[in-house]
Amino acid sequence: MPQTRSIPNAITIDEKANPYRDCIQGLANQPITVVRLLRDAVNENPVVASDRKFAVPEIRDVVGRLVENRPRIAIIGGAPDHPAHLLDRPQALMAAIRIWEMGGVPFLFHVPVICDGTAQNNIGQSYSLASRNHTAAAVNITFEGHSYHAAYVIAGCDKSPAAVVAGLAAADQARKYRGDQAPVWAVFAPSHVLKGGEIPDGTRRLLDKIADDADHAGHDDLGGDIRENMRYILQCTSDEAFAGLLDRARLLGIIDGKMERRVLDELAGATCDSKGGICAFNGTGNSSRTMLAAFGLTPPELELLTDVPPYAAVAAGIDALFGVFNKPEYAISNLLKRNFANFVRIHNATGSSSNMLLHLPFMMRYAGFDVTIDDYQDVRLKTPVPEIFAHSLTENRDTFVLAQQMAEGKNRGMESIYRVLADLGVAMDLDAPTVLGKTWGERIADLEKPVDLSLGDKSVIRAVPVRKRSGVDVLTGSFFDNCAVKTSGMSDHLIEHFDDHVFIVRYYENEHVCNADFASPDLVTRLIETDGVDEDLIAAVVRRNGGNRVDMDAPKDMLAQGHLSFAFVIGGQGPEAYGMPEMFSPSQNLRHHRILEASSMLITDGRYSGVTKGACIGHMVPEAFSGGGIGHLRDGDVLRLDLTKNTLDWLDRDAFLAGTETAGSPIDLADRAPLFAERQKRMIARQYDIAASNVMDHVSNAARGIVPGVVDRRAVNPWRN
Repeated sequence: MPQTRSIPNAITIDEKANPYRDCIQGLANQPITVVRLLRDAVNENPVVASDRKFAVPEIRDVVGRLVENRPRIAIIGGAPDHPAHLLDRPQALMAAIRIWEMGGVPFLFHVPVICDGTAQNNIGQSYSLASRNHTAAAVNITFEGHSYHAAYVIAGCDKSPAAVVAGLAAADQARKYRGDQAPVWAVFAPSHVLKGGEIPDGTRRLLDKIADDADHAGHDDLGGDIRENMRYILQCTSDEAFAGLLDRARLLGIIDGKMERRVLDELAGATCDSKGGICAFNGTGNSSRTMLAAFGLTPPELELLTDVPPYAAVAAGIDALFGVFNKPEYAISNLLKRNFANFVRIHNATGSSSNMLLHLPFMMRYAGFDVTIDDYQDVRLKTPVPEIFAHSLTENRDTFVLAQQMAEGKNRGMESIYRVLADLGVAMDLDAPTVLGKTWGERIADLEKPVDLSLGDKSVIRAVPVRKRSGVDVLTGSFFDNCAVKTSGMSDHLIEHFDDHVFIVRYYENEHVCNADFASPDLVTRLIETDGVDEDLIAAVVRRNGGNRVDMDAPKDMLAQGHLSFAFVIGGQGPEAYGMPEMFSPSQNLRHHRILEASSMLITDGRYSGVTKGACIGHMVPEAFSGGGIGHLRDGDVLRLDLTKNTLDWLDRDAFLAGTETAGSPIDLADRAPLFAERQKRMIARQYDIAASNVMDHVSNAARGIVPGVVDRRAVNPWRN
């Protein structure tokens, strides 16, 4: 007797279509993949198999379940060449066992995942965002091509979780249109957190000496920057900062190239724990973890892992799926719709990645909802939230510590965040459904103390707000439609200082030239000698920014005081121009250059890493390639930033020098047309750096998620109830 007959009350999916019943080829081809998967599960998890008294089914058992339309569940993992996916296989095999135990049919496939750290500051970043769209397509193709009902997703880092959500949501939309198949259900198990490394003692002594030598050579700003970065847990992001700092030290003659290479190699070798995982900073990887949980797609048992989950946790995820089968209200698209506003509020309350402003409309548009960055800003402005995440890489409050606190029962992860925000009076939709088959209100009804107060300052989640303003703001301006700035990445002092502040433009067409400027020993001289910059402009900017004294013999002091300010604009980095790479390297070099951090900001039509700190404005729409105002800026232009009004304006230079501030656009100036034309020629030529198959042609702009044209056109449904 086939095992399919021995399970009481076995669930079958209620739908008209069953390609495995109606198409003999699928019924003939796929059972062997299921048997092989379950045989591997038994061989590689002998303890679990023995405890469960699990026996590998025969092919006829699989055939029987497929004909009966038992739940066909795809286990989706990532590629093992990404650190976040090193432990996928044991979890995937446990999931396969539980799916079969529950009466379903398990399948397994993997998607390629680019590590944004590995791709950083090289051509790989021009493939990163394109890979998100390709992954969404690959997930959708496999899911639809093999007619799966649901997914158990081992979600990884950066943009891949959003890609899998989008691919599954797209399948859900297609099935709604066809009308003969059930909707798509999914549960997500975010990859475990990577434990941060420590600087080896010998390497620390070398760095201390380099910092001391910098002080003695009269470069105490560099010495201080090195010591500041040594306070951070060792991650790839702090390594990037060290790379910039050591480059500065070498160019100043404090160290030679051999010492620079030695220190970098020692740091690299001590950075990652052998178990891998998602880096412990609150970047796009952990912001995606937050996103999945906030949308109600992740059971608590799988939310914050530090290792391979136990079988019971995996079973909880699979059992949640079986609990919502044949209930359309728990399908993935409906969870996205009902929890959209909740996620916007949580994204802001947790100070999460600015990349989510690309991925959120991306996912929602794949799900058929007409969502843009304006919807994000509308929710943000109507229901402002305080920051309740005291995340820190220098004070032992990183995501690995957060996971430990949850494992110890000191908080309940996302449920605690919902409870805290609700208690603070934030208008959370507690009637929104989750994959557990419960609303958020039902999930937190028994949660009287969302955070163990005995943790004190050690707690990552705070019941008392850390500060009033957090999250990501959407800016508008006189020379562009919208862009994004991660307010949570700026200190309160910097927000106040840069509110109603003016900057002189220094323009770049790629990040490498900008990085070279930041590392240069004669940086201050280069800034003062920027084309279009003269003493009159410097004096006007310094006075406008509150400076009482203009001393052309001491420009470094004016920069350090924050009165002489530059906007480092890196144009031509948008999705169509160059794949929208992250400008993380220049942002780290700005953040860890105390003179520049106090005075200046970055602007780009590219994007930033989720862990970016400082005044960094990105996602500018329209991008330079499509004729946007950013592509018409030039050295010596004047910009005004107002963080109260959320505006960034181009100011008429002559009027500014005369004491009047007139906002406008450089596009309107006749002499900018030939300047832009030459830049566009270079942008078109530079596109050939990227393989033709991965140039992001015919996609929507950043405000609309950078989705393929047909996805953009079909996103017509309102997300509001």
